[in-house]
Amino acid sequence: MDNILVTGVNGQLGHDVVLELESRGIPCKGVDVDDFDLTDALKTEHYVKTFQPTAVIHCAAFTNVNAAEENEELCRKINVDGTRNIAEACRYLKSKLIYISSDYVFDGSGDSPKNTDEPTAPLNVYGQSKLDGEAAARVNPQTFVVRTSWVYGLNGNNFVKTMLKLGRQKAELTVVADQIGSPTYTKDLAKLLADMVVTTKYGTYHATNEGFCSWAEFAAAIMKEAQIACRIVPVYSSAFPSPAKRPLNSRLSKISLDFASFQRLPDWHNALSRYLIELAQNGQL
Repeated sequence: MDNILVTGVNGQLGHDVVLELESRGIPCKGVDVDDFDLTDALKTEHYVKTFQPTAVIHCAAFTNVNAAEENEELCRKINVDGTRNIAEACRYLKSKLIYISSDYVFDGSGDSPKNTDEPTAPLNVYGQSKLDGEAAARVNPQTFVVRTSWVYGLNGNNFVKTMLKLGRQKAELTVVADQIGSPTYTKDLAKLLADMVVTTKYGTYHATNEGFCSWAEFAAAIMKEAQIACRIVPVYSSAFPSPAKRPLNSRLSKISLDFASFQRLPDWHNALSRYLIELAQNGQL
């Protein structure tokens, strides 16, 4: 009988993973920092071994990319050491582990979608911490590494919510147009993770909603879908200097899902439409 532990339940993805598992009748428990400090090896070991999960879906992470540049030690404690602590406990229990990684493990060179086996070369502290977190996760032989990008969901702040708020306040917004990738709706990603966790198809996967766009194109689609009369002005990334350097090419190839017979996520336009409906139903639109 499955008994799944989901870390980071207060975040966007962890929240939806728990809802998805519950909807399938799979016993699970969502935990966050109030339950145990995953950077504390002994506390993590005690909690996980006491709960005895058949699998851990590890969604908890330090995700503030700019703040990671100023707080490298804390970022690495959470994303690398914390992941290793979870992985070691899983290895002891012979449990499965799903580790959520990022497009930021790549340097963003070229303009073709990155395959799972392509060379990694993070441009910033956050990306390096997620890459090192992958290595830490693989301490457990029964591990899935799932790289995703541009995540948004109901439970937290994200690009879509920010655009909706600013779009209602301003007639015009400048948004970067030279970073290309795929927005990813946590509800769709949660379905894939729930499909994945009941298998033994361990390995590295790329999982985002289908299709590619720039942040500016995504912003324009948000305005159109929400019927907000705000003009989006495309600009280069250089117009928005930030502490962390971002990859220009965040396209990820999903062929890894095809090889393992996992279903790809729906197109990003379709996902955005459903997300705005979810926001409206929850009084957040």
